[in-house]
Amino acid sequence: MSFPLLTATAALPAIGAIATAAVPAARRTAAKWLALLVSLATLALAIIVLVRFDPDGARYQLTESHAWIADFGVRYELGVDGIGVALLALTALLIPFIVLAGWHDADPLETGSKRWRPTQGFFALILAVEAMVIISFEATDVFLFYIFFEAMLIPMYFLIGGFGDRAHAGSDEKAAAQRSYAAVKFLLYNLVGGLIMLAAVIGLYVVAGNFSLQEIAEARANGSLDMATNTERWLFLGFFFAFAVKAPLWPLHTWLPNAMGEATAPVAVLITAVVDKVGTFAMLRFCLQLFPEASKWATPAILVLAVISIIYGALLAVGQRDIKRLVAYASISHFGFIIMGIFAMTSQGQSGATLYMVNHGISTAALMLVAGFLISRRGSRLIADYGGVQKVAPVLAGTFLIGGLATLSLPGLAPFVSEFLVLVGTFARYPVIGIIATFGIVLAALYTLVLYQRTMTGPVKPEVSAMPDLRARELLVVAPLVVLLIFLGVYPKPVTDIVNPAVKSTMSDVHKQDPKPEVEAAK
Repeated sequence: MSFPLLTATAALPAIGAIATAAVPAARRTAAKWLALLVSLATLALAIIVLVRFDPDGARYQLTESHAWIADFGVRYELGVDGIGVALLALTALLIPFIVLAGWHDADPLETGSKRWRPTQGFFALILAVEAMVIISFEATDVFLFYIFFEAMLIPMYFLIGGFGDRAHAGSDEKAAAQRSYAAVKFLLYNLVGGLIMLAAVIGLYVVAGNFSLQEIAEARANGSLDMATNTERWLFLGFFFAFAVKAPLWPLHTWLPNAMGEATAPVAVLITAVVDKVGTFAMLRFCLQLFPEASKWATPAILVLAVISIIYGALLAVGQRDIKRLVAYASISHFGFIIMGIFAMTSQGQSGATLYMVNHGISTAALMLVAGFLISRRGSRLIADYGGVQKVAPVLAGTFLIGGLATLSLPGLAPFVSEFLVLVGTFARYPVIGIIATFGIVLAALYTLVLYQRTMTGPVKPEVSAMPDLRARELLVVAPLVVLLIFLGVYPKPVTDIVNPAVKSTMSDVHKQDPKPEVEAAK
């Protein structure tokens, strides 16, 4: 038996979470280093997966399959395609930066406080989330995917509700109530989506007789499994609803601004750059592959919702006074682009959407983590409490600007390529939708540049006059992300080469071909 590389990639952070939680209470620093080393070891395994993956090989590679609950047709089946391996690598890449950025976020509060931040628990929960997200990208058994799709809500609930923003360092009752509200709202929204998906998973088993993604997809392709039209549509809606909540798609998005606003900056990155990607990934892997006809049937409505998300999220970002909530609404707008690219049903759109998932993860991590460093220095999330930061902390301001420019998809930075592909792919089949979505770019420029102007330029406010610049640990977090933004903005080929064959297979699943360009014949 070959080495179970995919299992090891998910099991290592899971074991690391248990080990980190078991570190004695007095050894907080040891727990931090253990979590960092485990995350780096997981990254090393993810790199091995990436190296061993052959984009021109079989659709699902490094597969593992073992009997689990035989009476119900449940198997422990893993495998990665180009989309899954790209997002697995993104997750493994971001977790070490999240751990480093949150190095002091779970330290004990000031002397005299009645609350204690369990450092070991904080880092153990981050590793637990990593393990569950990775196996979600690897699972090719629908029931196995569902288990971890739901299980990741538990550690996320405690990370949001138990470890609040350092801007609420006073830990008063109001701040605790806000954290609790955000955590409960996050949990309830996603649980409702998960319960509806569970009903659809059971319905799929009744129709197909097993939970194997590959077997069901093959049976659908060769005609041996013929779903009634209404059955397929209801099952599709059950899956899509859960993924749309996780994504998040308007109008199921309202949990995200609360969760990101009340969480620490590293946990906010964990939410939007890592966990939420499971929703858009699952749309590609499960909705389109299992329910191709229903996916095409629902496309017009989903594209309208995606465009609403793009414009609505951007408009609300323009009006925000809170830095972290601004980034949250910007992310809602960006997820609208991703979902629009998926359901444009073109190879450019779906390649752009997958690349967008990767690039959005990197750009949001860069912007939010620098924002977290800024907030921890001033003790406030309000934009109005800043001004003139670039004069006292030029490196912090410079990296904040690069993260912001990436968010507005400036040419030369990674998100531009993915957003361009999404818009081109959408316009090729749905020109009106593509034109409307373009206004989201204009609004992105507005909220990003206004944010930078109000926080970094102008007279130096007395409260920020002694603000220190980025420290060595913080530079170690931000610098690699900035390098990646520039590298993938100039040369995205390493990612597109991996994802394009998987996108081609997905297009084949839904029996779609790219529309031919209408070119007037030369006279």
